[in-house]
Amino acid sequence: MTDSSPRRLAVISALLVSLCYIVVLAAAGRLLQAEFGADVLLGGAAVIFLVSFFLFYYILNHFIYNKIRLIYKTIHELKVPKGRAKEELYRNGDIIRRANEEVREWASDKKKEIEDLKKMEAYRREFLGNVSHELKTPIFNIQGYVLTLLDGGLEDPGINREYLMRTEQSINRMISIIEDLETISRLESGEVKLKYSHFDLVSLVCEVMEQLDMEAGKKKIALVLGSSYESPVMVYADRKSVHQVIVNLMVNAIKYGTENGHIKVSFFDMDENILTEVTDTGIGIPRDELPRVFERFYRGEKSRSRKQGGGSGLGLAIVKHIIEAHNQTINVRSTPGVGSTFAFTLKKGKNIGKSYGLLF
Repeated sequence: MTDSSPRRLAVISALLVSLCYIVVLAAAGRLLQAEFGADVLLGGAAVIFLVSFFLFYYILNHFIYNKIRLIYKTIHELKVPKGRAKEELYRNGDIIRRANEEVREWASDKKKEIEDLKKMEAYRREFLGNVSHELKTPIFNIQGYVLTLLDGGLEDPGINREYLMRTEQSINRMISIIEDLETISRLESGEVKLKYSHFDLVSLVCEVMEQLDMEAGKKKIALVLGSSYESPVMVYADRKSVHQVIVNLMVNAIKYGTENGHIKVSFFDMDENILTEVTDTGIGIPRDELPRVFERFYRGEKSRSRKQGGGSGLGLAIVKHIIEAHNQTINVRSTPGVGSTFAFTLKKGKNIGKSYGLLF
């Protein structure tokens, strides 16, 4: 590493000046046909060296390095956590090199921050646009129903009850969106405290299947387990939150599933974790849309997804937040026209009752 401290630069500069003095004096001697003794040359060079050294050192230290040190200190203090020894800022060494490294690193960090802020700004605009769009539809519906009733439909028994029921449906949709937004906000802020317990995942999935059996039956979709699990599949997690994950994934699979298809839930032993897969035979998701399926309000091929029914558009975002709150992961793989598989992990639990071996 090259040392460019004030002292080293002053020494080099003084040596160059001394060398120039000797060369000039020797050349002048030849021109004047005079000889200068070695003592004169060396003595003069030593004096020139000392004077030049202190002059250069003073100029570099007070007029250049102090300014660089001030810049370095400002940038360094922005990066160094409080409590670090301040003398590190003034330690001897190559301050120009350190300042250059700090400035490069600082500039790189700021560039990344600016890029992240731009991405967040774009995401914020898209999010606000999605929220307004999702709320605008039920609000306009409610407005239309109310205006129809006020224009005389209230006195018509064939209209008033039907329009009031439609108004209720639109209000319930708004409530669903707001509740889901509140859930995501609480998950992100850490307000939701998970209540961990050991429970059987097979039993929980069967419970959800019973709840959604009628809804799946409307599209002739069969809800099945991937195997005959005669023993419990124990996990250690928040049962209520995992229940919501299973419900959201299966409701999503039913919504985008095809008639006479099926939804299969399978479990796999992954050493310390249990891998759960929810596989459907639905319309599938294009490859370029897979990275965005867990975004809030994201809908692939929006015109087509609108035909699949209601929903807040926040179900998969909630699923992702819940799984990540358990310090676990979730992913999706899909083939358009074939179906999709959502897979997530949970920490393996213990059987509190009888001792069973897991059958996979």
